[in-house]
Amino acid sequence: MARDYYEILGAKRNASQPEIKKIYRRLARKYHPDVNPGNPSAEERFKQIQEAYKVLSDPERRKSYDRPDYYRGGAQAAAGDGFQGFGFAGFTDGNFSGGSRQGTVRDIFSDIFGRGNARAGSVHPTRGQDLEYGVEIPFLDAIRGTQTRIRASRRDGLTQKVESFRVKIPAGVKTGTRIRVPGKGDAAEFGGPPGDLFLVVRVQPHPFFSRRRNNVLCKVPITIEEAVLGAEIEVPTVEGKARLKIPSGTQNGQKFRLRGRGAPSARGGGRGDQLVEVQVVLPTVNDERSKEILREFAQLNPQNPREKIGVDGSGKKKEMA
Repeated sequence: MARDYYEILGAKRNASQPEIKKIYRRLARKYHPDVNPGNPSAEERFKQIQEAYKVLSDPERRKSYDRPDYYRGGAQAAAGDGFQGFGFAGFTDGNFSGGSRQGTVRDIFSDIFGRGNARAGSVHPTRGQDLEYGVEIPFLDAIRGTQTRIRASRRDGLTQKVESFRVKIPAGVKTGTRIRVPGKGDAAEFGGPPGDLFLVVRVQPHPFFSRRRNNVLCKVPITIEEAVLGAEIEVPTVEGKARLKIPSGTQNGQKFRLRGRGAPSARGGGRGDQLVEVQVVLPTVNDERSKEILREFAQLNPQNPREKIGVDGSGKKKEMA
């Protein structure tokens, strides 16, 4: 006897349509042939999942399937000429017995599987099943937009075929963005339109760029001289290099904004900014002359950076008022 579709999906018979869809997506991702190359067991499991979902995701088909007299491959013929597995009185010579000879075996199977009467003019085309695939792209490609090649496994009738095609990734996408590719889902039955393919984007991390909403962030090192005296330095951006003015007296960790240098909005409406955080890099001092210069500098520019925490410049704790 064929396995029960609810059993294949591991779903309760009273599961809602959203629950059925959620279960299907989880199982399809787990057993997809692209995820399990060369695994015939996973491929067969994937086909069973597709078959079960095709019936249980369609309210009319599911209603027919839930009928007690629905044929699941194990119905037994009752005594006499009647075939009770389908819930009909019986048939002879390929037609219904007792009355008109219009109903054929083909009609019975078509009705049971929710396809309507198979005679000309009475078939209702159904839309193909949507598919969902994950795609991983580099950080800069997500900001700038790109094209990527996709290998998708699509159902065409009773066969599963792998198709390769290019898809445009719009500028500004981020992890979790869903991109619709019309007509690249499963083929439909009876001449209906195919389903769509949905790509779910995952953006790879970048060595020094990160993203917060539509703003791009990075950290840039500067010297003590540049921080104290000020300078104009070159910094990287997602579109190339740019010049950034560092004012005199810049502190470690201070942030500067490059307007319009961030990520474009995938939905339109301009682009964000780039935020540059400077990190003051201390020099390596090995010679005595450099150390003497630093001591002289400290004498000419006395400063106690720990004054706010209640200690003096020498590290001794002050009397608290």
